[in-house]
Amino acid sequence: MEKRNFAFSKLNYILLAVGLVIVIIGFILMSGGSTTEEAFNPDIFSTRRIVVAPMVCLFGFLFVVFAILWRSKSQKEDIRQNQKEKEENA
Repeated sequence: MEKRNFAFSKLNYILLAVGLVIVIIGFILMSGGSTTEEAFNPDIFSTRRIVVAPMVCLFGFLFVVFAILWRSKSQKEDIRQNQKEKEENA
């Protein structure tokens, strides 16, 4: 039976899930009450909502990009071996 080469390994999917959880946590940190015409809510200018939450989301998105681009050593070796076989057959 021929070995299948998938684009992502199990670890890639795990890293993607972790990154998405981090992004969701960032959006949860951004949530909260808003200001209405009747009452001003000073919490909309809190450090958590303006600084911390966007940084958490940014880190989560960067982590997702890392998870997509990451390859294990065995995957890199398989790619090199396939390239050598193609060069030899050409």
